[in-house]
Amino acid sequence: MLMSDSEIEIVVDDPTAPEDDSPAVTDVRSVDIVVSLLLIALAATLGFDNWRTGISWDSTGPQAGYFPFYLSVILAGASLYGLITAWLSRKEAVETFVTRAQLRRVTAVFVPTLLFCLATQFLGLYVASFLLIAGFMRMVGRIAWWKSLLTAFVFTAAMFATFDIAFDVIMPKGPLEAAFGH
Repeated sequence: MLMSDSEIEIVVDDPTAPEDDSPAVTDVRSVDIVVSLLLIALAATLGFDNWRTGISWDSTGPQAGYFPFYLSVILAGASLYGLITAWLSRKEAVETFVTRAQLRRVTAVFVPTLLFCLATQFLGLYVASFLLIAGFMRMVGRIAWWKSLLTAFVFTAAMFATFDIAFDVIMPKGPLEAAFGH
């Protein structure tokens, strides 16, 4: 029996894909409950702050906290609905949110990105970007050091030329830029 081109299935194996038998770290229900509680806390904080700012009308119209306060109320209501829905969902129907292997892959991206944000405060945007790009290409992409360093340098130089020189946009600077007088 001959198969048409539209019936041919192409399977691409990813050698770095997470294993299918990796144990679950947490389930969807637990994540829904935690995120709903965090959003309720955020809504309460924002609501209180906007209430302090002023949520009524004065002679010129609504005070500064009027609209944000009611957006906080809507956020709290939606989060409370999500919390109740998750709480009442069937515990037997447990669906895995993330497995250990998947979490390892997410962490491999999240941790360097968090370090990039912290490094930007001390080293400036360009040096931190250089380190992030070179590090990602080498560690995650397993690309040769010389290609990683060259790509990071070219990209960072292009960013500097675009933002600092061409458009004169103020970007976070570090000691290297200060040493060059920028």
